[in-house]
Amino acid sequence: MLSFTIMAITFGVIFLAELPDKTALAGLMLGTRYKASYVFVGVAAAFAVHVVLAIAAGSVLTLLPHRLLQAIVGVLFLAGAAMLLFMKGGDDEDGAEVKAPADQSFWKVSGAGFMLILVAEFGDLTQIMTANLAARYDNPLSVGLGAVFGLWAVAGLGIVGGKALMKRVPLRLITKVAACLMLALAGFSLFEAIAG
Repeated sequence: MLSFTIMAITFGVIFLAELPDKTALAGLMLGTRYKASYVFVGVAAAFAVHVVLAIAAGSVLTLLPHRLLQAIVGVLFLAGAAMLLFMKGGDDEDGAEVKAPADQSFWKVSGAGFMLILVAEFGDLTQIMTANLAARYDNPLSVGLGAVFGLWAVAGLGIVGGKALMKRVPLRLITKVAACLMLALAGFSLFEAIAG
């Protein structure tokens, strides 16, 4: 059953966690060199693949006893918040690994975007958070849609208007808000694990 509340929570957590990520900057880089719609198609497809994998992992976690599951989810949310609060900025190594295609054909440009995101995001914080949310809420459809829309929104912002957003909203503020949301979810999950 589709829950708009779970979709909204997932969207918010994933959107804020992905904004300061290096893949948003990679999308911005590709979007400035190539046709934005071609880049978005490739990036969006890669994010969809990652969400499907994360939902599958989260669904496996739901087989654990409820208290143990809540404890694991709470600890993973704490780890995600710590990663956001203590991560170093300016990582661009992933952007340097993938060379953009020389021509502007749809398949070459979208393929470059797909491969860049597929490689850069594998096991990334937002993929782990999506799996956590899938395990927490046991509603794969709502979590999956919220995560996909959150990632696509960041990709769109990164490709089309990333520079303008970063001039108006400090990256440090976005990172702190995302970390606070994850800390709140961690606290709630750990409370449920203890309270039983």
